Amino acid sequence: MKCSRCEREAVIFIRYNGEHLCAEHFMEFLERRVKHELRRQVDLRPGDRIVVGASGGKDSTTTVYLLKKILSMRRDIEIIAVTIDEGISGYRDRAIEVLRNYLKKIDVEHRIFRIKDSFGKTIDEISSLDKSLIPCTYCGVFRRSLLNRAARELGANYVATGLNLDDTAQSIIMNFARGDLDRLARLGPHSIVKEDLIPRIQPLRMIPEKEVLLYAILRGIEFYHGTCPYADLALRNQYRKAIDEWEARSPGTRHSIVSVYDQLKPLLIENYKNFKLNRCEICGDPTPSKICKACELKIRLDKIQNI
Repeated sequence: MKCSRCEREAVIFIRYNGEHLCAEHFMEFLERRVKHELRRQVDLRPGDRIVVGASGGKDSTTTVYLLKKILSMRRDIEIIAVTIDEGISGYRDRAIEVLRNYLKKIDVEHRIFRIKDSFGKTIDEISSLDKSLIPCTYCGVFRRSLLNRAARELGANYVATGLNLDDTAQSIIMNFARGDLDRLARLGPHSIVKEDLIPRIQPLRMIPEKEVLLYAILRGIEFYHGTCPYADLALRNQYRKAIDEWEARSPGTRHSIVSVYDQLKPLLIENYKNFKLNRCEICGDPTPSKICKACELKIRLDKIQNI
């Protein structure tokens, strides 16, 4: 098929808008939407520092590349890639190697923070110790906590993540299914800054996962192709499968889910505007409870180990 905008061969068919696009027009199409999303989410000021949560996979590495490209003329904005090393042997170590080499090529500073250093154990060790909770439970909580701490330590104004459209739609439906209005109100991107919680921005929020992959390949972005060995255990997979089926039957479903959520979000925020965070009695991090989830899980691990 020919590109809808020129006579070159198309590399992709965008089902939700009916266009066939060649490589050049597809990359322009994606970059334009990312620029729009970035402007919509944040008003960057001179001296701002952005920490990018970079795992080494296609989404986060593409996020680093695009921020570097889009902000190339802003010498007053600093970008630092931060990797949270969960301690998953044969997976995270390989991803870090690929990421480190690529970040050197595009001249982006890279810092690594390890879960074991902050919480005492790697995810591999935790998976062997606690058989009643899936490793993803620990991993998600510890990664979020440590990424926020890392961003504070580095003096960041924003944390950018590589969440794409598929991830965003899944998170929304998961929290609706749980009836978790509080968490729905707190989903990124964040427009309200809470003390010691670095606001999240999500430049790829409206970009489907397959488009991120194609863009990374066409741009020559080097990323790690491996899959986490614990990924099959995650509950998110069920929501991913359901939304993929909805999208296949009705193209544009993912966009609709996010669009409806964006219309509801101001109401959710208004409902929780007087909600105040406490300080964790153990680590001092902001938390809606007396003890933050990360410390709760660490206490759980200590008890299991001492049995």
